[in-house]
Amino acid sequence: MADFNKYDPQDIEANKTVSMLAYLIFFLPLLVCPQSKFARFHANQGLLIWIMCFASAVIKIIPIIGGIVSSLIAIAALIFIILGMVNTNKGLAQELPVIGHLQIIK
Repeated sequence: MADFNKYDPQDIEANKTVSMLAYLIFFLPLLVCPQSKFARFHANQGLLIWIMCFASAVIKIIPIIGGIVSSLIAIAALIFIILGMVNTNKGLAQELPVIGHLQIIK
């Protein structure tokens, strides 16, 4: 789980909206506020969801079982997007379940 004390409260307030949008367009915070640690954290979480969705699309090509697994991954991704946006709106840098510990964007 992320250390909540490592993010500056001013950074959180100033970049909360852009950080929420990271769950829809993961690279937006990297362009708008690249210096924000809070926004970069959420950009990473958004990228992980994007990778999940890509994997879901690839798995879908497997006959029968692929469609089922792909649908489950897509539902999980939607839940993760909502959870991430809610956490961001609260000013939290909380990792997503299962995938959140992975760090691609530093």
